[in-house]
Amino acid sequence: MSYNLFLLAFVLGITGTFHYGLQVSIINSPAEYIQSFICETWLKRYGSPPSAQMITLMWSLIVSIYSIGGLLGSSSAGYLSVRFGRKKAMLLANIPALLGAALMGLSRLCGSFEMIIAGRLFSGVCGGLAQNVHIMYAGECAPRKLRGLIAITASTFTAAGKFVGFALGLREVLGVEALWPILLAANAVPVLVQLLTLPFFPDSPRYLLIDQKDKEGCIKAVKQLWGDGDHVAEIDDMMSEQKAIHGQKAKSVWDLLRDRAVRWQLITLFLVVSCIQLIGINVVYFYAYSIFTKAGIPPAQIHYVSLGVGTTEILSTVLCGFLIERAGRRTLLWKSYTVMALALGLLTVTLFLQDSFFWVPYCSVALVFIFIMSFGIGPGGVVCPLITEIFIQSYRPAAYVFNGVTNWIQLFILGLVFPFIVVFTGNAANPQNSFNSTQVRVTQATQLQ
Repeated sequence: MSYNLFLLAFVLGITGTFHYGLQVSIINSPAEYIQSFICETWLKRYGSPPSAQMITLMWSLIVSIYSIGGLLGSSSAGYLSVRFGRKKAMLLANIPALLGAALMGLSRLCGSFEMIIAGRLFSGVCGGLAQNVHIMYAGECAPRKLRGLIAITASTFTAAGKFVGFALGLREVLGVEALWPILLAANAVPVLVQLLTLPFFPDSPRYLLIDQKDKEGCIKAVKQLWGDGDHVAEIDDMMSEQKAIHGQKAKSVWDLLRDRAVRWQLITLFLVVSCIQLIGINVVYFYAYSIFTKAGIPPAQIHYVSLGVGTTEILSTVLCGFLIERAGRRTLLWKSYTVMALALGLLTVTLFLQDSFFWVPYCSVALVFIFIMSFGIGPGGVVCPLITEIFIQSYRPAAYVFNGVTNWIQLFILGLVFPFIVVFTGNAANPQNSFNSTQVRVTQATQLQ
């Protein structure tokens, strides 16, 4: 196989799912500085400081509007990927990313916190659009034997984006008051890299052959991405799929919902995507601070432990890429869910007993890492190649739109409901012992994204 396929996966990742992971984590570190900036700007404009409720409202808007942008971006992914092709749609996603980085980077210079809100909205549009197109593009460019490995790089880049966001937010890097605008604009660097490199790669071979009916272009793309080996069987498989759809145009989401022929595929996709959101990954991240504190880790060092959690997620998704073709999708899913269920059950017990014995908090820390690793090996990685494999070409863009919209809506609902669940259950782990109430609400909303 040609190394060009793996280079393409890297180039797609740095602005695809990497952008999503980066934006989710990078907003944590400058929270206090941005709230102070909102207060200072308000005081200069109106002559009196804003109320605590107003600061909380503005900050909540900064955090949550990213999900609104993601919903808008994912809704347009199907149309843009069919109208302009996968490669051009990916390049178009960089426009709102650069615009958002510029707005956030210049916000303090211009004295406008509204620019941060607008920048987060544009970044969300990029995240929703690029995330869907990235997985679609990568899955369609890979041959059958490497499709799982290449598609799972999307999960790897998501985890890598979270890790880089946490790392850049350290006080030793960009996590200081003077540099928070640069921190928020850091996503412009990978965007520029992709703009300079992606034009040298071909579009998806399946898109060229099935949608554009360009067989010569498809063969040229296959040779550039896969090398000069014998790829007749793969091309024949694409030809068979082209004949099977009888020249039908790309279906809409409404067609996807109405067609009984793809009903079970749609149900499967909905269940897998919903389980990823509801499995409890957000709960584990929420209680992680308290767990690490109880284990005796100094508060100043917990940020570095968080980097260890991010590294674990990266390594587990890489491991999933090598296991998925050997073990199979279903096996990885049910075994990972079993381990995650056991880990959550035991974690519930250890959280209630963490003050009873000195060794219990260490068990909680181990269970957090086990849970994160199981998530990366199982649902966190397996879902990436799923849509490409269970839907034919005419339904694939609509399926990705359905996947993206479902994902972002559930994120938004969880962001609203989860804090109330914490209050209702009594918040036994008491994770906010080191934060004021405003910062806790901010952290909750950010982690749920």
